[in-house]
Amino acid sequence: MTDLRARRTAVLAAAAKAKSDAKAEDADQAIRRLIRRGEPVTFQAVQREAGVSHAFLYGHSGLRARIEQLRAQARPRPAQPAGNDSENTLVLALTSQITHLKKQHRDENQALRAALEQAHGENLQLRRELTRLGWTGQPATP
Repeated sequence: MTDLRARRTAVLAAAAKAKSDAKAEDADQAIRRLIRRGEPVTFQAVQREAGVSHAFLYGHSGLRARIEQLRAQARPRPAQPAGNDSENTLVLALTSQITHLKKQHRDENQALRAALEQAHGENLQLRRELTRLGWTGQPATP
């Protein structure tokens, strides 16, 4: 019985590996076609071209690294601002400051949500304990 189970497991594992290898080859061919056509190589473009999922592309380290490298190469470099152009310098400084403030806001918001979630959990525990002790929620009458 266990020998049969082991063989079935081995066959299933081999089939899954073959399917994964085939999908990796499909993704590789899709990347080559995108490059040949001069289209940008992005996760979404490769997914659409190869018929694979985002999760597969992100989970396959070799494909992920290759797509990220090709995507970075295709990304245009930002133009260097002129040295005396104070408006561009101001815009860049303010943009950087806004980006920093947005990140700080997201972090604070996440911390507050976590604290609220914990408080809700504690509140639920306390209500359950009160119910267990027989509290009905009505004030005692004198």
